[in-house]
Amino acid sequence: MALPESSYERLRVGDCTDEIAYVRACLRLYFAAPAASAGQMSAAGLSAAAIADIARLNKVAAFAWKTLSHAPAGDRPVELFQWLDTYRRQTVSMNAACLMDSMAIHRALCDRRIDFVFLKGPFQQHLLYGDHFMKPSGDVDILVSPAGFANARDALRSIGYEVSGKSRSVWWIRFLGEQHMVRGEGPRSSTVDLHYRLQQPGSPSPRDGDGFLRRKRLVRIAGAEVPFTSAADTLMLSCISVAKALFNREPCAGYVCDIRASANRLDEADQRRVLDAAVSQGLEDTLLLGLRAADVLLGGTGTLLSERAKPILSRIGNEDLLNMVIAPWLPSLRWPQRRTVLWELCGRAPVRYLAEAGWAASADLSRRIFERPASQ
Repeated sequence: MALPESSYERLRVGDCTDEIAYVRACLRLYFAAPAASAGQMSAAGLSAAAIADIARLNKVAAFAWKTLSHAPAGDRPVELFQWLDTYRRQTVSMNAACLMDSMAIHRALCDRRIDFVFLKGPFQQHLLYGDHFMKPSGDVDILVSPAGFANARDALRSIGYEVSGKSRSVWWIRFLGEQHMVRGEGPRSSTVDLHYRLQQPGSPSPRDGDGFLRRKRLVRIAGAEVPFTSAADTLMLSCISVAKALFNREPCAGYVCDIRASANRLDEADQRRVLDAAVSQGLEDTLLLGLRAADVLLGGTGTLLSERAKPILSRIGNEDLLNMVIAPWLPSLRWPQRRTVLWELCGRAPVRYLAEAGWAASADLSRRIFERPASQ
């Protein structure tokens, strides 16, 4: 869901170009050689509050913290580094709770013999970065098949979760293909996002959503093996998340970092297999958009995937794409029309485009008519 406009107020009213560049530099150094280069960065004259806002909204504060931790203590911006350290500690606490919730959910679904797979969250962070605490994870995301959705919901109810009022609408269930389920109240509450669909209307959806279940891998944690998306599907889902964020005009540098971390683990043969799989899913251009965003934000890699990504959405310049990813609040940003992006992501295929555009229009109409506030 879109972030509230209030999240951008301080950044929109000020000129934060240099602060955006600083965050981008932190990310590039994280993926390059932070131990050798972090000391060359300077935050003199920059707003620590603006840098913190940009890092928080993009969910990349831990990347900046790790980059700056390699700099000599005297070269670190004190106020910013203290904020990043506090944010990191809060992320550890949040994700530790998310991991415990995930294990309880795993047991409940396995007891009912429900086929499912975990998405994103601390499991993914550990697989990509060797660290469960790179980005805050307040929810547990689970994918099941459409046929297993009701059974999974009942299994979660058996351990105390209930459907959140706002996700009972036709728009959530039919068009988003998910529901929020909550257990408890206040700071100790726990939320599950139960999915049977993997993309919101307005961007192309996978042709075979159940394939993500068939291709799952097992990840060992706390003495148990939990199901998680395959390496190729992890990359694909991160690209889907970027397309969704661009549609909603949300900052998404954290997802773009996941794309780079995923792609870095693939040799050329793996990259060809990923491209073939994306074509079969009807998501080749979604994949390439995510990869191009990674090259614009973090620097090109010269790999097969990087070269294939260069022409995608070429009418959007690199500077605009960079700001669409990391600073979508900028009033000077020239956003393309959503239907133009959808046309490109559908491979300029008229039949596919009309089907996806019709689905998006139906979803928008449903949201206007049927969605109700959570209190109703």
